[in-house]
Amino acid sequence: MAENAKQAEVEATEAKTVEAPVVSEAKANPEKFLKEFNWHNYQEGIDEVDDQQLKEFEKLVAENFVDTLDDEVVEGTVVHITDRDAIIDINAKSEGVISLNEFRYNPNLAVGDKVEVLIDVREDATGQLVLSHRKARVIKAWDRVNAAHESGEIVNGFVKCRTKGGMIVDVFGIEAFLPGSQIDVKPIRDYDQYVNKTMEFKVVKINHEFKNVVVSHKALIEADIEEQKKEIIGQLEKGQVLEGVVKNITSYGVFIDLGGVDGLIHITDLSWSRINHPNEIVELDQKLNVVILDFDENKSRIQLGLKQLSKHPWEALAEEVKVGDKVKGKVVVIADYGAFIEVADGVEGLIHVSEMSWSTHLRSAQDFVSVGDEVEAVILTLDREDRKMSLGIKQLTADPWTDITGKYPVGSKHTGVVRNFTNFGVFVELEEGIDGLIYISDLSWTKKIKHPSEFCAVGDKLDVVVLELDVEGRKLSLGHKQTTANPWDKYETEFALGTTHTAEISEIVDKGATIEFNEDIVAFVPSRHLEKEDGSKLKKGESAEFKIIEFNKEFKRVVASHTAIFKAEEVANVKAAVKKAASAAAEAKPTLGDANDALQALKDKMDGKN
Repeated sequence: MAENAKQAEVEATEAKTVEAPVVSEAKANPEKFLKEFNWHNYQEGIDEVDDQQLKEFEKLVAENFVDTLDDEVVEGTVVHITDRDAIIDINAKSEGVISLNEFRYNPNLAVGDKVEVLIDVREDATGQLVLSHRKARVIKAWDRVNAAHESGEIVNGFVKCRTKGGMIVDVFGIEAFLPGSQIDVKPIRDYDQYVNKTMEFKVVKINHEFKNVVVSHKALIEADIEEQKKEIIGQLEKGQVLEGVVKNITSYGVFIDLGGVDGLIHITDLSWSRINHPNEIVELDQKLNVVILDFDENKSRIQLGLKQLSKHPWEALAEEVKVGDKVKGKVVVIADYGAFIEVADGVEGLIHVSEMSWSTHLRSAQDFVSVGDEVEAVILTLDREDRKMSLGIKQLTADPWTDITGKYPVGSKHTGVVRNFTNFGVFVELEEGIDGLIYISDLSWTKKIKHPSEFCAVGDKLDVVVLELDVEGRKLSLGHKQTTANPWDKYETEFALGTTHTAEISEIVDKGATIEFNEDIVAFVPSRHLEKEDGSKLKKGESAEFKIIEFNKEFKRVVASHTAIFKAEEVANVKAAVKKAASAAAEAKPTLGDANDALQALKDKMDGKN
């Protein structure tokens, strides 16, 4: 470039030497000189140069120099790189300077590389030409981005930083968005590992209105994986063993990447033993062998297994294990109906709640064991073919019903605990495994009980007498009232028919009233038997004499009457008066009419007439 400039200067000098004869011609022929004089060059201060030489000079300038006043993007060459800047030659008077920060997307920048630049400052304070690669890239960026989007071209981008939902990537000087889901085909847990890295991308979306660009690295990987996926799917067979990588862990299972194809190991297919969560068995990014259990017609849903690669624990169970053996195990699951005990890895037995206690009063399994407990049990049934085992805990102790007749003979008295109610009675536990029933009629001699809860509560202790014993049916009939004498035997004499007692009207009830002779006997007085001698009726709180007119020990029914007291006296008085009148008549020998009048008067008095 310098040589061309020098050559131009030499030619210009030579052009000046040609002007000497022109001056002499001007003097010789002034009219011709004035007519052909170049006033433009004179005004610009340019000496007259031969037109041919001037055209050649302009051609050289156009070919070798850049118009530094033009805003067009030009191409330059990297001629030198310092620690901070890159020196770029654009065929101008001087080289330009660009900060290396503008080339962060291209860490491999080297001397001799061609780069696009825009003249930022024609001359700075030191006369240096200042260029901008970033501005040049921005001008050209949208054309390149659009072209890459249309053609599917793979572009390089520099990952600048993280942002919400993904990353910011510098592509051709434009900040593009890389969604987290488009970084890789597998879930990304550490986004920071990609920051300050240059990666390949495909432009997948452009919003011209908002100048937004979305890029994807995953799209590049998927293209390769798709081919690999087709190859793997085409070779899938049930029972095939493949190597995979743990891609994701959920509460219900583990997703395995088989090389572009995902399969699921359900939690029940991870281990022969029960587990609470898959992370007890596997961890993320772990490599392991799995077996194909099943897949759908399109082979898009693949069911895998891990435990199937090892021998079933039931097959490894020792042959000498048999019914009646004692085994120890850990409680792994509890249900209302029982508890599952793991007696060996992957081998479980069920203890039904009825086999946890000799008691016939069933309770929940949680009352006996908890998850994690180490328990001892007896094998009750063993089915190796169906892989089932039932266990029992109560069999570790003697059956309390074996000597029941000796411990609880009929008529013996005991103390038990109220365990449960029914509408017809109370279940009382005499000891673990020995329950008896007290019918509601055997709770009290005197009280009328509609429901057992009126008499006692669960957990109360009650004295009982064994009334009946059924060894084969494992049933005990108990009584509570039989522990004391029947007070109605005494009341039968004390409140016999015709006996009189003094009491107070307690309540006025429908069709009569009630009176309390003592804490056990509440007698009923019919309405017509409340009438007093003067014709009025007894009221609540009044005290009077009553005669027992009905006593039923079986039904505990007592009926009394106040009216019968004075009416009985009247009957007696009438009889006495009749007898006296007869006597007097015999002595006085009255007439028949007189005797009739006397008898009529007595009769009227008995009927209550005045």
